[in-house]
Amino acid sequence: MCEACQRGKQTRKSFNLKNCVSTSKPFELLHMDLFGPSRTMSLGGNLYALVVVDDFSKYTWTLFLHTKKEAYPEFKKRARKLQNTCCSNIGAIRSDHGGEFHNEKFISFCNKLVISHNFSAPRTPQQNGVVEKKNRSLEELARTILNDFALPKCFWADVVSTAC
Repeated sequence: MCEACQRGKQTRKSFNLKNCVSTSKPFELLHMDLFGPSRTMSLGGNLYALVVVDDFSKYTWTLFLHTKKEAYPEFKKRARKLQNTCCSNIGAIRSDHGGEFHNEKFISFCNKLVISHNFSAPRTPQQNGVVEKKNRSLEELARTILNDFALPKCFWADVVSTAC
């Protein structure tokens, strides 16, 4: 294993893996989480990412956001696109009790589309482990790429001159 990969994958002990698929078709259950603000701004100036994982296929959508407030409009747009293009309804969503998911707009949208919204218990990321594992993988990937190219940890793409 190269040095960049070793440094990029240094983390705490991981959660136990789920060995079976609990759904029988795509979009029956979507796991969602918003992570950020990240320490390093993306090239587009985004600090947050909304990660959505289909439980059946483990297909993942990563939507980069400037602020947490963009989570609802981006999910709404993605959900409608999924239901229109794939001719399949979203059955349920599992997320944490973050304010971006537990608000009146989000609840009314789910009720309108008859989507069951399941929340994990507070301060228990293990209950939403599918998307938490995906978040970890995405963060390791980004760290590994930055390490491989020997970029400084305070790499900011939108700022011309930054003192590290």
